[in-house]
Amino acid sequence: MPVIVTAAPLLLLWAIIGYGLGSIPFGLLLTRLMGLGNLRTIGSGNIGTTNVLRTGSKKAAALTLLLDGGKGAVAVFLARMLAGEDAAQLAGLTAFLGHCFPIWLKFQGGKGVATFLGLMLALAWPVGIACCLTWLAAAYLSKISSMGALVSAVSAPLWCLLLGVPMTFLLSAVLAGLILWRHKDNIVRLRLGNEPRIGQK
Repeated sequence: MPVIVTAAPLLLLWAIIGYGLGSIPFGLLLTRLMGLGNLRTIGSGNIGTTNVLRTGSKKAAALTLLLDGGKGAVAVFLARMLAGEDAAQLAGLTAFLGHCFPIWLKFQGGKGVATFLGLMLALAWPVGIACCLTWLAAAYLSKISSMGALVSAVSAPLWCLLLGVPMTFLLSAVLAGLILWRHKDNIVRLRLGNEPRIGQK
């Protein structure tokens, strides 16, 4: 983890800013703006990219992926530019928590995969790229989005060590644990063999 150099009040401020950015429910907003219905009543009811894809709109899903990833990256970039690496990692963590537990949706948000990938790209781009490629490979081979997410998340701490970015190891391990927890129902379905495949409505 990075050395703590930012004053506590500023760290708190960046934690709040990160949470605020992360809590913007782009998937829900986009499906409403594009007339695709109430995302809460579609598929799993989740606000993330995979469920947006179940509306049948690849455009909406792609935009959700970019924006959910972007809000994590923006939180990291802003905090790093205006404060320091300690604030950047904290803002990234709270952006992830904001996506998963947005106050505007009674703390019922997404599972954080796109936001995780976005903030990892911003924190350490080699690790972020490795995580994205891992997700793509696992999802392509299994045809299951959650499998890609789980393999990518679990690989993140290993990529931090292999690519020489130990400063992000602890955060990546915490995020991996949170993603595993958020996907506990998916893990059960994977074990039972009835997890929905990519593109399935």
